[in-house]
Amino acid sequence: MAVRDGMVVWLGDDAVGQGQFPDAEIVDLVGAFVAPAFVDCHVHLTATGLQLTGLDLTTATSRDHCLKLIADHVAAKPGQPVWGQGWDDSAWAGQQTLTTADIDAIVGRLPAYLARVDVHSAVASTALRNRVSGLSAAIGFGPQLPLSAKAHHLVRAEARRLLTVRQRTDARRAALDAAAAAGIVAVHECAGPDIGGLEDWNELRTNHSGVEVVGYWGEAVSSASQARALIEATGARGLAGDLFVDGALGSHTALLCEPYVDEPGSTGNCYLDTDAIAAHLFACTEAGVTSGFHVIGDGAVTAVVDALERTVERFGVPAVARCGHRLEHLEMVSEQQAAKLGAWGITASVQPNFDTLWGGADGMYARRLGVDRAGMLNPFALLASEGVRLALGSDSPVTAMDPWAWLRAASHHRTPGSAISLRAAFAAATRGAWRAGGVRDGVTGTLVPGAPASYAVWETGDLAVTAPADTVQRWSTDPRSRVPALPRLDLDGPLPRCLQTVHRGVVLHG
Repeated sequence: MAVRDGMVVWLGDDAVGQGQFPDAEIVDLVGAFVAPAFVDCHVHLTATGLQLTGLDLTTATSRDHCLKLIADHVAAKPGQPVWGQGWDDSAWAGQQTLTTADIDAIVGRLPAYLARVDVHSAVASTALRNRVSGLSAAIGFGPQLPLSAKAHHLVRAEARRLLTVRQRTDARRAALDAAAAAGIVAVHECAGPDIGGLEDWNELRTNHSGVEVVGYWGEAVSSASQARALIEATGARGLAGDLFVDGALGSHTALLCEPYVDEPGSTGNCYLDTDAIAAHLFACTEAGVTSGFHVIGDGAVTAVVDALERTVERFGVPAVARCGHRLEHLEMVSEQQAAKLGAWGITASVQPNFDTLWGGADGMYARRLGVDRAGMLNPFALLASEGVRLALGSDSPVTAMDPWAWLRAASHHRTPGSAISLRAAFAAATRGAWRAGGVRDGVTGTLVPGAPASYAVWETGDLAVTAPADTVQRWSTDPRSRVPALPRLDLDGPLPRCLQTVHRGVVLHG
C-alpha cells in the first residue's frame, strides 16, 4: 500500500509498488495485519476518562467489594469530592444494591456521586444530595436507594460542577488516547444537557487530539428554526445521540409494554412521548438535520416507530432517509418494526457487548424480562436482514472501547439466530460507522486508492473467512476467491493487539 498526503494512492504487488515508487520510505510490517481503522459510534469521552483516571467500579464483584474500592479511593485522595462509576448490582449475589447510608459511612461529609454501570441511576452521599435544592420532589427520588430519572440528572449536574477544568481536560485526553490505542480514529460523542452539559461539550469542541470527534447534541426541538439555531449554537453534527426516550433495563427505567418480571408494578420511564418525538422528527427533517434518540425498551421503540411513521407520511421516505436519522441501542425491536426502519433508511447504532454482559438465560436481561422476552434483545441479524443500517460502538464508559470485542460479541450472540457475520460486523464498525456519522463518499472506512489513509496495524493470530455457527456461509472460504480474511475471534482466544493507529496519514498511536 502506498500513501501520499494522507491518502491511499496505490495497492498491489510489492515488486510493482517498489518499481512505481522508487523513492518512497518503506515500512516493513513483518507479517502484521493491516485493516481500516475503527470508529466508535457512541461514546461519552469525559465520563470515560474519569473512569480511566479515577474511581472505576466495574471490577466490583459484590457490594462489600464495591464499598472497599470506594474506601480505598477516598483514602488515597482525602478531602476530594468523589466521582465513580461502573458498579453493577445485577451481577452481585443476593442482588444487594448500594445505599446512601453505605456511602455516608465511607465519605462522611464529602460529596460523592457513584453511577451505576448503565449511568441511568446513581447512589449519592447526603453531602451531595444536600447541595441540590428541590431534590426530594423530583421524579426518581428515594431517601436511600439510587436516584434515577430527574433526580439522577440533578445530582449528576451538581457532581459535574465539582469537577475542575483540569480533571475534565485530563479525562478527555485519557479517553482519546485509549481510543487511539484501540485502533479507533473517530468517535461519535453523544452529548446533551443531562449528560455532560454545555460547558463540557464546548470544552470538547476545542479538542486537538488526532482522534476525530463527531458530536451529537441530545436536546429536543419543536420547529425547524429551533433545530437550525441549536445546530448553529452547538456545532453538532445532529440533534441526536442520547436524546432520551427512556432509560435502561438494569436501572428498571427502560420503557416496556409489559411490566418487569422482577418489579411487577413498573413498566419503566417515559421521558418523551410520541407527540414530542414526532415534533422533533418533523423539525429536524424539515431543517435537513440528523435526529435520533436513545431507545431501549419495546415501549420506547413503539413510540419512536409510530413517530417516524408520521414523519414519513408527512415528508416522504426520500426526505427522511436523506437526513440519516439514527436510533441508539434499539434493543427490543420486532420484525415488523425492523422492516419499517429498514425501508425508511434509519441507522441503528448498537452496542454488541451489551449482549455479552447481560444476555443469556441467566443474565440480567432474563431476570428483568423473563427468558422469552430477553431472547428478543439486540437482534442484529434481524436488523441487518431488514435493511437497517448498522453501526457499532461501545457506549463507553458503559462498555469498553474495544472494537474486536464488539465484533466477537456480534458474531457470537448469546441468542441463536441473532448473530451477524464477522465481515458484516467489521463493516458496521468501519465504513458503516463513517456513514452513520454523515460521511457517505463510498470509500472512507476502506483501504482503496482515493480513500483516506486511516488504518490500524495489528498483531494477530490466524486469519479466516468465518460466519456464525447458526447461519449459512455467504462467502467462499477458498483462498482463490480472494475474499478478505479477518482474525479468528474465538470466545476462548486472545484478541488482536494494536501496534499502530494512523488517521489520514498521521500516526496517533504506536
